[in-house]
Formats: sequence, structure tokens, C-alpha cells
Amino acid sequence: MREYLLTLCVTAAVTYLLTGPVRKFAIAAGAMPQIRARDVHREPTPRLGGIAMFGGLCAGLLVASQLLNIGEVFTASDEPRALLAGAAIIWLLGVLDDKWGVDALVKLGGQMIAAGVMVWQGLTILWLPIPGVGNVAVTALQGTLLTVALVVVTINAVNFVDGLDGLAAGVVCIAAIAFFMYAYRIWYGHGIQEASPATLFAAILIGMCLGFLPHNMHPARIFMGDSGSMLIGLVLAASAVSVTGQVDPDNITAHEGSIRQGVQAMVPVYMPLLLPLTILAVPMADLALSILRRTWKGQSPFAADRGHLHHRLLEIGHSHSRAVLIMYFWSALIAFGAVAFSVQSSSLLIVLAIVLLSAAGLVVLLLPRFTPRVPRWAQRVVPPRYRRVATQPQAEPEPGAAAGRAEQDASAGARAPETVGAAARARAAGLHGATAVSEHDRGAHRRTIDSRP
Repeated sequence: MREYLLTLCVTAAVTYLLTGPVRKFAIAAGAMPQIRARDVHREPTPRLGGIAMFGGLCAGLLVASQLLNIGEVFTASDEPRALLAGAAIIWLLGVLDDKWGVDALVKLGGQMIAAGVMVWQGLTILWLPIPGVGNVAVTALQGTLLTVALVVVTINAVNFVDGLDGLAAGVVCIAAIAFFMYAYRIWYGHGIQEASPATLFAAILIGMCLGFLPHNMHPARIFMGDSGSMLIGLVLAASAVSVTGQVDPDNITAHEGSIRQGVQAMVPVYMPLLLPLTILAVPMADLALSILRRTWKGQSPFAADRGHLHHRLLEIGHSHSRAVLIMYFWSALIAFGAVAFSVQSSSLLIVLAIVLLSAAGLVVLLLPRFTPRVPRWAQRVVPPRYRRVATQPQAEPEPGAAAGRAEQDASAGARAPETVGAAARARAAGLHGATAVSEHDRGAHRRTIDSRP
């Protein structure tokens, strides 16, 4: 555990320290796109935060390769090199998209190429445990298709949820922590050495997200962009593929006592079709709803809009920070609930805890829908937003006031061109507002004095 913590801390520190210089580079390079209609931030913010996250990934892998116990992963398996190769491809594609923009179909093709490179180097799914059936081996073609599909879906799910400050990094960090807990339990609890690469990938991913979050929390000073969101999505998918493709199910079966119990114990993180729904339930739900919504409207599934879950939270009245925290809460509840079920699926206490936390989450989620009516005698002790605002009656205009106001407007209109011209000249000289008008008046008075005989 100490070596994993050291790797995590080094990754977080390198990512954090690189983010500042990367922000300056992004500003100098012009990677600050104008605000779009679907954006929620109010001023242009630099992207390319994925450069710092990729630097943290490389630093974490380099440090881990020099450690005593974790270093054995690099000699016994090609998975770290496969991850680095796929991450480099997806990161380069994201950098190009952040700077110049890349077509959605081109990005989809690049994601498939990155997944294919990882499969080619040995990071692939070899078998699947099916509940009630047992362990089912898959062919090379089936394993390749399943791996590419899992990687592409996870990358786009993380990319879709990246819409608020700190949202994608926080949600993926929560998912990586839950995955690390389960993978570490498989390695040390069950004594399965093949789970060590997935545990290492999850620890590095936690460090990448934790190092970037201080710069990305609201109000964000830099965005991770596609270079960061696609990168962390690929690392999370690689962790899932590593466990599914390399861990021998017979070892789990021997530890649990029967095939059925072994399959049941591994399902929460061992089955590719169930893993995204548990560890990344919120981004996956957002991805599915976005595709259905855009297809129903006759649009492309990759067309951007303001219908994501985080946009809905803002529309019903939540603040930016509260919307992010709500997404954190539901992600953590589902991810850690799945991990708890994998450890003790028959515990009634876990079920009760999840039900109570879900009820509390629903209350907080629907809180802006309720408009409490506070009595007048209690308005002094409640926050100002719950107090009734008394409307002031508008006073009737005095007779003749309208005529006087019209005369003033007419005289102001007669002087408007000259005053506006003086104000424009003064603004060019560094003067503003009332100063410009006063300078114009003093200039006119000075010309009158000079013209006297």
C-alpha cells in the first residue's frame, strides 16, 4: 500500500505543478475558445489541461517502474506499455481538438485506433463470467470488439459529463477510488498477482484527478479539454479491461468455494457490460439520455446541446457548486454501493444504508422545487432569500413634469452629436464617462474666451 500511495502522491504533485505552466502555454497558444451557447462559464478559459494530466501519468508510471513490488508489473506484463501507447494516441488527438477542433467522426476513429493499439499489445478481454452459467471464453475477434466498445463508450461517457468546473475530474476520481478498493482486494485479499496492473492504473488515475482538481474547481482557471477527459476515460477503461482480461476466474472460484459464488463475487467489476453501469453510472446515464434525446430530435448523436444532467440541475435552481456536489454524491453512492455488494451481497445493513442515502439525495435534488412560506414574525431569523420582498408603490408623476422632461430630452438630443464626439475623443485619450463631458465643456469655454477681442 505504501508504494501505491507514493505513486499516487507523485502523480498528483507532478500534475498539480505542471498545470500552472500549461495554463500559461494555453493562453499564449490561443487555446481559449469563445464562449458557446451551451457553456455555463462567463469568460473564455484556457484548455489543454490534459497536457499536465498526461505528464502526471508518465511520472507515475516512471516512479512505479523503479519500486520494488510494483516494479514487477512492468517485467511480468506488457499492459503498462500498452496503456502508455493508447494514452499517447488519445492525448495527441485531444490536444489537436482543443487547439483547432476535430470532427466528431475523426475523434471516434482515433478512439478506436487507441483501443486497437492496446489490444494489439495484449490489453484485451479473454473471458467473461456469466451469472448462472460460469466462465465463458471469447474468441480473439470477440475480445477485440468488446475491448474497443468498452474503451470507446467509457471515453465518450467521461467526455459528455465534462460540462461543469471540477465535474469530470471529481466523478472519475470517485470511480477510480472505488475501482482501486476492489482491485486491491482481489490482489491482496485473494492473492491474485494478475490484478496488480489494474490496481496500479487506478492509483495513477486518482493522482491525475486529485492533482488537477485544485485548478479546475469553480471558478475554474483551466479546463482539461478533450485532451484530459478522453485521457482519464481511457485509463479507467484500461483498468477494467486489465482485470477482466488477465485475472484467471479459476483462482476466484477456488477461493470462494464454488463457481457460482466466484462469479457472483467478481460481477461488480469483472463483467464489462456491468462495470460502466456501476462505477460510472452517472456519466453512462448522461451518455444514453443524450443519444436518445438527439436522435429523437433528428440530430447527430455527437451534436452539442444544453440537455445534459448538469444543465438540468442548473435549470431547476441549483447553484454551480451544488450541482457538482450532487453529481459527486450519486456517483459515490452507486460506485461504493457496488463495491460493498461485491464484498457482502447478503448484508441487510448495506441495503438500508443505500436506501436512506438515496432518500436524502432525492430530497436535496428536489430542494429548489420547494418554495417555503415563512411567517412574517420569523423572517428575521431566516436567510434573506426566504424573506418576502415588499413592493413599493410607484409615485404618480406631477403635472408638468412630463413636459419638462421632454424639453430636457430635446435639449440633450440637440447636443448629443457634439457630446458623443467629445466623449469618443476623450475615450481614445484614456478618459471615461463624466470626465469626457467635463473636458468637452472646459474646451468649449476656453474657445469662447480665446475668441473674445
